[in-house]
Amino acid sequence: MIKAVAFDADETLLDLSPAIDAALEAVRAEVLALDPAAALTRDHLREDWNTVFAEDPEAPVPHIRREALRRSLARFDLEHHLDRQVEAFFAVRYRETKPFPDALATLAELRRSYLLGYATNGNSVADRCGLGGEFSFELYAHRDGLPKKPAPRFFAAVLSAAGADPHQVVYVGDNYHHDVVAPAAAGMRTVWVNRNGRACPGEVVPDLVIERLAELPEALRRLTT
Repeated sequence: MIKAVAFDADETLLDLSPAIDAALEAVRAEVLALDPAAALTRDHLREDWNTVFAEDPEAPVPHIRREALRRSLARFDLEHHLDRQVEAFFAVRYRETKPFPDALATLAELRRSYLLGYATNGNSVADRCGLGGEFSFELYAHRDGLPKKPAPRFFAAVLSAAGADPHQVVYVGDNYHHDVVAPAAAGMRTVWVNRNGRACPGEVVPDLVIERLAELPEALRRLTT
């Protein structure tokens, strides 16, 4: 019997990509206002994020973003404006981060039958992204010493917060390695949110695959019968 359903945040419940694009554009526009000759592009900003992330993927997400922005500004000797650009990025990032259209209705339906949790590696604080009050528990990597997914301790914390045995908890997410392989290793049931119809990239098979969150309530009912 399933007692709890825990969710990843970004690109699972939250449509993050448009918010990141808008935040990067805000930084680019501010840099251009500071120095019209500074030909900073979104490609520069994304490249610097990818480089910093690859150097230390276990670092807190805010630290990665700050260092990435520092490197982008350093391309044009504008590092002394870093604090302002970090502020501009996050103001837009949070303002524009919204749940997917079917997220809130899905959560409302699930809440009738299950304890709901929110457990993320990222910056998406629930009450700053349109998800305030939706969950019985919230867990964020790098708070209170919690490591990032796919660390086993992350999923041990999910189970502790849910107060249930592993087979009674379902983890829902879009990242195959973080949200399927890792929670499955902890004994949890898994739902892969696969909006693009990708082939399963590994040998661990999720218990359920859905393309839209609206499919989840009925899919979970099938899983429990």
